[in-house]
Amino acid sequence: MDEISIRTIQPTDNAALASLVRTTLTEFGLNKPGTVYYDGSTDHLFELFQKEKSVYYVAEQEGSIIGGAGIYPSDGLPEGMCELVKMYLKPAARGKGLGRTLIQRCLDFAAAVGYTQVYLETMPELEQAASVYKKFGFVHLDQQLGNTGHFGCKVWMLKKLHP
Repeated sequence: MDEISIRTIQPTDNAALASLVRTTLTEFGLNKPGTVYYDGSTDHLFELFQKEKSVYYVAEQEGSIIGGAGIYPSDGLPEGMCELVKMYLKPAARGKGLGRTLIQRCLDFAAAVGYTQVYLETMPELEQAASVYKKFGFVHLDQQLGNTGHFGCKVWMLKKLHP
């Protein structure tokens, strides 16, 4: 596998990232209401991640986007908490440590800008991702936090960041 570079999102990434998100959700049968599949912001990720204390990392190989993940101060979350969002990898990029690298970059950013906790939402169909999150110290919650609007997500997890 050729070298993978990780950089922050650019305006020209919107179409490729929207395609990655929707293709991945379709792959797992999750292209349904209540997920980011139907979220209008999926087509405008660069603009979304211009919000203060947010970041989106793009993984690129041979000029092609193969994954991404971000940190976002989602609506309704308690003070000091952000959300790990839009973590997607192309099938060929999975199982090689790229997801762990992206998660660590996101957690490092969250801590650097002063967040004390990182929340995430996922779906039971994405069990492999949940097992990776657990290795990073995320624990399961009994209920949703904040107001993401993603009622299709039934798995909620939280990690406390250590200063």
